[in-house]
Amino acid sequence: MPAIPSTLLADLFTAGIHAAELRQPGDPALLYPEEVAHLAKAIAKRVGEYAAGRLCARQALSQLGIDGFPLLVGADRRPQWPDGMVGSITHTHGFGGAVVARRAQWSAVGVDAEVIGRVKPALWSKVCAPQEIAWLETLPEGEQARVAALIFSAKEAFYKCQYELTEGWVGFQDVALDPAADLRGGHFAVRPLVPLQLTGLRAPPWTGRFRFEENLVVSGIGFAAA
Repeated sequence: MPAIPSTLLADLFTAGIHAAELRQPGDPALLYPEEVAHLAKAIAKRVGEYAAGRLCARQALSQLGIDGFPLLVGADRRPQWPDGMVGSITHTHGFGGAVVARRAQWSAVGVDAEVIGRVKPALWSKVCAPQEIAWLETLPEGEQARVAALIFSAKEAFYKCQYELTEGWVGFQDVALDPAADLRGGHFAVRPLVPLQLTGLRAPPWTGRFRFEENLVVSGIGFAAA
């Protein structure tokens, strides 16, 4: 099954973003031979996720008039987008997605999806900074699962986005979401907890958007071209 255009992901950004989604594992038979070559030692779950991401990227690129482009993997494991393009891919259980844009309009973009309930309290210390754990502990139990998933998803989207500009690693404990951000309006803000290379390029806080849909949260963040 091919991917379809995604308003859910496109709505995480302002104009100029093209997005696609697939709500089942991707069919590797639909991949280009160059893409399949990357899957030689992959397990079935990884094959389905990888194929879903590539098929979503293919659909999103087609919206920009780019067809027949194998999306290969770089030495740093990032997708190798066509010249003049930036993009981001995400996949989780039952959902794959991709966003792409012209580099002339967006310097970097990041997107991530997470299933609500998978970031359990036992994982908080790995995913969350101390102040985020304190925030989660103030919430009703039912809300904790949603916000924990948001923290994970937003940080992953931020990591992908900032890497496009810095090619630097950022850990879960290096940034924190601001609980005072407009969460009811679907906006999040990321603040650095340690010196980061990105700070010299884009002043914090770094803001993005998120949406909850059934058992899923999706997050997106981007930096407009200067």
